[in-house]
Amino acid sequence: MRRHLIAPLSLLLVGFVYACSSTPPAPEPGVSPIYEQPRPVSTLANETAAPPAPSTSSEPVVVVPIDPVPPPTAVAVTEPPKPRACPSGMKLVEGDYCTKVKQTCLVEWWAPQNKKRVCEQFKPPTTCIGKRVKKRFCIDTFSWPNKRGVRPEVMNTFWQAQLKCAAVGKRMCTESEWNFACEGPEMKPFPHGYVRDPKKCNGDHRWDNPSMRKVAKRDARELARLWRGVPSGSQPECVSDFGVHDLPANNDEVVAGETGRERFSAVHTGGPWYSGVRNQCRPKVYTHGEDFYYYFLGFRCCSEPDGKKNDPRTPKQIKSKWKLSRLEFKAGMKLDVLKRVLASKERGRCDCTGVKGAWGLSRNIMCKTMCGTLLGPGFKDGDDSTRVPHRKRRQISH
Repeated sequence: MRRHLIAPLSLLLVGFVYACSSTPPAPEPGVSPIYEQPRPVSTLANETAAPPAPSTSSEPVVVVPIDPVPPPTAVAVTEPPKPRACPSGMKLVEGDYCTKVKQTCLVEWWAPQNKKRVCEQFKPPTTCIGKRVKKRFCIDTFSWPNKRGVRPEVMNTFWQAQLKCAAVGKRMCTESEWNFACEGPEMKPFPHGYVRDPKKCNGDHRWDNPSMRKVAKRDARELARLWRGVPSGSQPECVSDFGVHDLPANNDEVVAGETGRERFSAVHTGGPWYSGVRNQCRPKVYTHGEDFYYYFLGFRCCSEPDGKKNDPRTPKQIKSKWKLSRLEFKAGMKLDVLKRVLASKERGRCDCTGVKGAWGLSRNIMCKTMCGTLLGPGFKDGDDSTRVPHRKRRQISH
């Protein structure tokens, strides 16, 4: 009896072992068996997942991708700004300047009051018949005090104008520099083209018969009566190709001669607001000394570019080995005193402490000259009411 029981139990045990060792049945299509579910993947960036065990199943392994860590954002590197070629308030003039030009006049007339011909229209283009000279310099955008909306300052001698430029770290412009800044690369007779226009660059006003005795005394009322200028920058079409304003007409300007042939360091250029004057870029007047001043005579300053140091002396003075003390004597004022005067003016009050009378002028007149406050009340800016265009202008062709 016991033997019969052992036999069936042995068969049952063998069958159970066989069943455990056999291959399980294939799952139904589209159904994943529980024991093949993928292990959840950690979303923490600092957790390293163990590599999955190789599978003997014929089913494809489902891989859950981990979002890659984005690369660090690139930071743009900006270069430091390049230093300005010119100080604030100045324009850079650069190019090839022609020492002698040929300009053909089409419409002109004779001005007996000044004994010169006035050209109303030129034939373009201008021809260079001289040498080409490379130039690079800075020039004030406006006539001194080089401020838009402020009337040009007049009544300075050449030496006083020169010392004022030195007081702000600049120098007087030379004749050729003024020419180039006015005419531009095309060597135009006027900054705006080949036709003279007294409404673009203020001109053609009737003569006022000044009292030279009163002008010499810097009489404020007489200077106001004679004034026919306009504020700097108020003529939008009187601008050269280099962006320099009001070069011919309005107020005459004084520059430094540089050829060595002229008698004086002072050269007058541009022409004032009157009828019958040059009002062009090239023509000049060489007959006035450095001590000359007038109610329509102003100036502007120039400078070496790129931060280079300026020599306040003119080419003629450098050749004659002038010292600064000689210029101060001629101007009637020390440079450091003038710097204090100009600084006080910028603060809204002209303090003339240390100013002395010189050259027959009282201390008060010297102070007003240095501060540029000689023009009395009641003046009138130039407009069409005093403009007398010549009849030859009717022949201008457009």
